[in-house]
Amino acid sequence: MNIIERNNVKIRGAGKQTLILAHGYGCDQNIWQRIIPELEENYELLLFDHVGAGQSDLSRYSRSKYGTLHGYADDLIEIAQRLEIRPGIFIGHSVSAIIGLLAALKAPEHFSKLILIAPSPCYYNEGDYEGGFSYQDICEMLKGMESNYESWARAMAPVIMGTPDKPELGEELTRIFCGNKPEIAKHFAQVTFLSDHRHDVQDFDLPTLILQCTEDKIAPESVGRFLQQSMRKAELHMLKAQGHCPHVSAPMETAAAIRKYLNKSS
Repeated sequence: MNIIERNNVKIRGAGKQTLILAHGYGCDQNIWQRIIPELEENYELLLFDHVGAGQSDLSRYSRSKYGTLHGYADDLIEIAQRLEIRPGIFIGHSVSAIIGLLAALKAPEHFSKLILIAPSPCYYNEGDYEGGFSYQDICEMLKGMESNYESWARAMAPVIMGTPDKPELGEELTRIFCGNKPEIAKHFAQVTFLSDHRHDVQDFDLPTLILQCTEDKIAPESVGRFLQQSMRKAELHMLKAQGHCPHVSAPMETAAAIRKYLNKSS
């Protein structure tokens, strides 16, 4: 198996320290294009597409393997092993934040610290936990996606981006979502929004930066606070950026927060 081709792995930048960038739901590695120039002068950047996304090998997609986030975490570990990353700094957006955390739990030798952008271990409310959605809300959303994925993408992408003052960014995300294979995108959505990894974050002890946005309709501030309180070495930083994709809507602010954390913790 060619892991590099399977996940369309690319290396950019210069530097002794490797940053592993993992894109969120519905996107691919190109979503990092605005932040790459802010990081590549001082770091080696490892970019890849999850199987089923971008230029990954779609023939490798398996509903059984990718029926949980652990399948994606196993791919990440295989990439790190293949490239002998010991250790790297993981930067994951949205669902990939948890994928990276699961990989670090399984193979901690490949990761020195994590930077999680708009993460969520569970998207639905339960008891005192406020994930942002009711379980019924998520089920209704998935039904809408199942009946007409493109309509769902056109309605939801601007909400996810969360930048009504910059409608072109919502339009960009819409185009990205609509470029996905609907059957894969629908399955990944089920796996993403119905997963519950709150037990996995409890007492997680690698140094971690949580970057939380304001007015995030997908991962509200309550989720960031939950993660900060649950993880032993987590630091929460509130960005001024709005929405769920600050690496797109506010790349300079996001990169500055990343650099500050890395410089402080180096």
